[in-house]
Amino acid sequence: MAEILLVRHGQTEWSRDGRHTGRTDVPLTEEGRGQAERLRKPLAARSFERVLTSPLRRALDTCRLAGLGDRAERRDELLEWDYGEYEGRTTASIHEQRGDWLLWRDGCPGGESAADVGARVDRVVAELRGLAGDAALFAHGHVLRVLAARWIRLGPEAGSMFALDTATLSACGWEHGLPVLTLWNAR
Repeated sequence: MAEILLVRHGQTEWSRDGRHTGRTDVPLTEEGRGQAERLRKPLAARSFERVLTSPLRRALDTCRLAGLGDRAERRDELLEWDYGEYEGRTTASIHEQRGDWLLWRDGCPGGESAADVGARVDRVVAELRGLAGDAALFAHGHVLRVLAARWIRLGPEAGSMFALDTATLSACGWEHGLPVLTLWNAR
C-alpha cells in the first residue's frame, strides 16, 4: 500500500524566531536552503506517483531544492494554517494579551480553526488513500500535523501532539489495513 511522505519546508527567519507564519510568503534562509538540499539524497532513493506542494515559496523552494520541483502539483489545501490577526506573532506575545490562548483549541481571530484546517486536508487525505504508489507532500508545520492526525482518523486538534521541525521527513502509511504513522520528524 502507498506511503505518503510529509516534508516540512526548510528554515525561514520566522520559523527560526517562533513567529506564526501562515500566508505571509517568507523565503527560506541560507540554512533553510541547505536543509532542503540535504533532503535530495533520501528523496532520490524513492519513487513517487504524486508530488504535491503548498503554493507558498518556502514549500515550493524546498521541493525544488530537494529535487522534486519539476513534478510538483500546487495545492491550496496544503497552505499553512491561516493565523489571521496572529500572523507574524509569537505564542509568547499572544499570551501577553490572551494568557489562556491555545491554537489547537481556539484557532485565530480572523483566521482558521483546527476544524477549518482539517476540512481542507481531508480532501487531500481522501485522494491519497486511493493511490497505488507513494506520494511526497511539501508543506508547513501545522498543516502537516493536522494532516497526520486526520490520516490516522483523529480529530484535527490531535495534531497538537506531533511536534514537527523544519526540513524533516515524516510518513503516513498502513499496517494490517489500518492507517498509521510510519515515520515522524526524522532528519
